[in-house]
Amino acid sequence: MSFINHMSKEINCKLVYYGPGLCGKTTNLQYVFERSSEQAKGKLISLATESERTLFFDFMPLELGQVRGFKLRFHLYTVPGQVFYDASRKLILKGADGVVFVADSQEERFEANQESLDNLHFNLREHGLDFSDMPYVVQYNKRDLPNAMPVEELSRALNPSRAPEVEASARTGAGVFETLKVASKGILQRLSKA
Repeated sequence: MSFINHMSKEINCKLVYYGPGLCGKTTNLQYVFERSSEQAKGKLISLATESERTLFFDFMPLELGQVRGFKLRFHLYTVPGQVFYDASRKLILKGADGVVFVADSQEERFEANQESLDNLHFNLREHGLDFSDMPYVVQYNKRDLPNAMPVEELSRALNPSRAPEVEASARTGAGVFETLKVASKGILQRLSKA
């Protein structure tokens, strides 16, 4: 849940990028980091193995303006995609204000997407949450690849609740900031109702 610091006049929100291994979660954060102004971002912390897969999380505080005189900071995290790091996924998901599910559009990754989405549902329930309780965005990544499935097919299988959807290619940056904007807007709307 959002942390409001009245002394420093800051609202801190946690946005978690969730999805199967190698779907582009880390690439999303790297793109945002590289294209954000120095004064708007903190350090990008990445814990990766030799094969460049994120072991635990990427974390990047990002200032996105002010709300009622409070500085708004988004802390962006990714979870490890590998199934055997489920305890880390659960821990990182705790206290999330919003979730971006990054789906790999490649046909051969369809089952991995479904398994990761089921795991997200399970882990949210473990924290007493579900998608109706928080802002949620589905990003269909790797749209630039020739073996990308049709969005309609992916949407039917991965987004039956009709959450906001964004087509993307994190490698080229297409849809990356749009995804962040849609998720941030959802979090802000939820904050304004609290």
